[in-house]
Amino acid sequence: MTDRILLSNDDGIDAEGLSSLKRIALAMSDDIWVVAPETEQSGASHSLSLHEPVRLRKEDERHFAVTGTPTDCVLLALKHVIPVTEKPVSLMLSGINRGSNAADDITYSGTVAAAMEANILGVPAIALSLLTTDTTDPHWETPEKYAPDLIRKLVKQGWPASSFINLNFPNCPPDRVKGVRVCAQGKRKVGVNLLGRVDLKGRPYFWIGGERDHSPNKPGVDVDMLHRDYITITPINMDLTDYKTLEALTTIMEEGR
Repeated sequence: MTDRILLSNDDGIDAEGLSSLKRIALAMSDDIWVVAPETEQSGASHSLSLHEPVRLRKEDERHFAVTGTPTDCVLLALKHVIPVTEKPVSLMLSGINRGSNAADDITYSGTVAAAMEANILGVPAIALSLLTTDTTDPHWETPEKYAPDLIRKLVKQGWPASSFINLNFPNCPPDRVKGVRVCAQGKRKVGVNLLGRVDLKGRPYFWIGGERDHSPNKPGVDVDMLHRDYITITPINMDLTDYKTLEALTTIMEEGR
């Protein structure tokens, strides 16, 4: 693959996962562009900076930092930074996120949001994440070993323009990976931990932290297989319409005419 690839993330321009992703991308192309947040934007979801200016800092010819969200980064990359008229971006890779983005995490994730924005702008996209926590050492060598071939295979197969790919890796050494599973998005209980404190002027404030129950809603979904040391591939459709309910509501409304 010698096509033009855009990289971004939500952990920031200096994140280890982005460096790991660049090594993966360089195994497939030498035309790599990086446009990533200046600072960490985890949990930013698919948000745009609409009420304050966004600034762009150039590190070198193909590396840029943005004072905004992952969505801002991809928008700036494809609409301003990269000369797409000269040669279009053929693939967007987001990540590698330090922490999984499976099940309900998808709705919060800035990593996933970057892939969403690329999809909206007509570029095939893959979000990559590694199951790890702040207290465990990440095995970046695992996605670095498996991702290039998986990405090549996915790109060769292709997927609908309305979808992007969510790719998660277990945090284990490469030789402990049990395999690859294409599976559905699962659901799990996501708790919120509110830690209340008082500042030096006596005003209350809160730290918000996530508490996860990793029990899947059913066997075989992404969060289940990921915690069994499988690599998971989940196609995500940008059309959020609930067609079953749409049909039922349409029938009810037509009956009332």
